[in-house]
Amino acid sequence: MAQGHVRPGRPGDAGEIARIQVATWRTAYRRLFPRHVLADLDETEFAATWRDSIMAPPTGRHRVLVAVEQSSASSYVVGFIAFGPSDDLSTAAEIGELLVEPRWGRRGHGSRLLAAAADHWRDDGFTSALAWVFDQAPATPKFLASAGWAPDGARRSLDVEDMLVPQSRYATLL
Repeated sequence: MAQGHVRPGRPGDAGEIARIQVATWRTAYRRLFPRHVLADLDETEFAATWRDSIMAPPTGRHRVLVAVEQSSASSYVVGFIAFGPSDDLSTAAEIGELLVEPRWGRRGHGSRLLAAAADHWRDDGFTSALAWVFDQAPATPKFLASAGWAPDGARRSLDVEDMLVPQSRYATLL
């Protein structure tokens, strides 16, 4: 029987984190971004960035946690969350990325990642948390809403290849 848990990211996890990020973006955001943008995602570059984020975070309140699917025979990194202090609100933590590889979805990994992150946020003295989500990719907003998060009215658009991709900010109190 498989079980899951969350642990701090390790430098050796950077390649798997990058692989998960690229695979998930190519699946979840295929209708949001131009095909060539997703095709040009470089796992090697992402892995180097994730390794740096794990080894030398900007502050002690920046963290990368990984979700692990474990069976009696093996274990796999199947998702991750990266977070730190918000640039917008000094008392808020902000999720930079929260992804579970689609084939490992609906097994509680996202909920475990979010709960583990919330424990860190409380320990670090944050009173709320924020996350920017793509309006046209409904999985993350639905997931956050099921965990008690709600849109707080803030909106922005990312410029991707001269195409504006709208986002809404979700928030929760801790």
